[in-house]
Amino acid sequence: MKIETVDFFYLSMPEVTTEGDGSQDALLVRVSAGGLVGWGECEASPLVSIAAYVTPMSHGACRPVRASVEGREVTGPVDIEAIGREIAWNSMDLLQAPHTWSGVEMALWDLIGKARGEPVWRLLGYSRAAKKLPYASVLFGDTPQETLGAAKAIRASNYRAAKFGWGPIGRGSVRDDADQFAAAREGLGADGMLLIDAGQIWGDDVEAAAARLPYLEAVKASWFEEPFHGSAYEAYAALAARSGSVKLAGGEAAHNVFMARHTIDYGKVGFIQIDCGRIGGIGPAKAVADYASRRGVTYVNHTFTSHLALSASLQPYAGLADHLICEYPASPKALAREIAANPLLRDAEGEIVIPDRPGLGIDVDVNAIAKYLVDVRIEAKGETLFSSPRLL
Repeated sequence: MKIETVDFFYLSMPEVTTEGDGSQDALLVRVSAGGLVGWGECEASPLVSIAAYVTPMSHGACRPVRASVEGREVTGPVDIEAIGREIAWNSMDLLQAPHTWSGVEMALWDLIGKARGEPVWRLLGYSRAAKKLPYASVLFGDTPQETLGAAKAIRASNYRAAKFGWGPIGRGSVRDDADQFAAAREGLGADGMLLIDAGQIWGDDVEAAAARLPYLEAVKASWFEEPFHGSAYEAYAALAARSGSVKLAGGEAAHNVFMARHTIDYGKVGFIQIDCGRIGGIGPAKAVADYASRRGVTYVNHTFTSHLALSASLQPYAGLADHLICEYPASPKALAREIAANPLLRDAEGEIVIPDRPGLGIDVDVNAIAKYLVDVRIEAKGETLFSSPRLL
């Protein structure tokens, strides 16, 4: 099959705020080849990612992503990997390239799965897909009382695990944060898995993060996610040496396999979180899952947007039964909720089954998302480089 068209669709809520909620906009990718269509999703600024696909060449190592994609033959995973390697070389100075390629790469896996009548996880070499235990991924409330209410609602919704992140954490006193942690634990109950995400708030300040450890241990938090900048490996390692029963989690900032490996080897995390919409897609994420498994580190997806992205993010570790938990966007914006016509719903045990359908197993509801489309036109040197394609 020859790649015929690669279309980008910038979607946005009517109002985008400064809250740490990545579901306020989205960039979907539609790839056509051989009479079939595959869908993917970039986890990045939509406009910048489109620009990385169409930008004029600056020099031989700063070419647009499309120069390595369009017109290529794709019949299997080897072809997707080959395109990824070419982009890494041709666009090495285009720092947005991995984000843009991630969505295209997902769509190619979806397309090849449909062509072969196989789910992506089987194309990755797994004989079966294990059920995953979703943790409700939400933001801390502005007050402990709001967090308590959110945690109670999560518990009442049959979630056995929850992650609270961002919000006011790290912006006030240690006592303020301790009260938030305690509220999350109280609402979730004594037996619920509690995960805490600091959103890189302390940069590389080990002492500031370490001051929270006693309170995280007191509420029996399973992990402490992203206390530092994604590449502050020395800070991660220093905190990991002091974190006791609370393991560190990180890796969503990894834009390639090497960064993810460094987070494991030098950052000493206990959980490696990979976003398929950032790292270069499903193939590189699978490489990290394999590496983590060999190193005794638990692999977890990073997904805070749609169920298209969720399905893609589960494929790389679908067959790793011991890597049980998965991030599950519990309260995304309407835009993200409406992308998938067949979302991955939890069963009676509160777990999710990874689709056993061709490709990613997700049907994009183009009629539902049409109202969120942002019309885009990019021009340079008197030439139209991009104009929004037809969705319907």
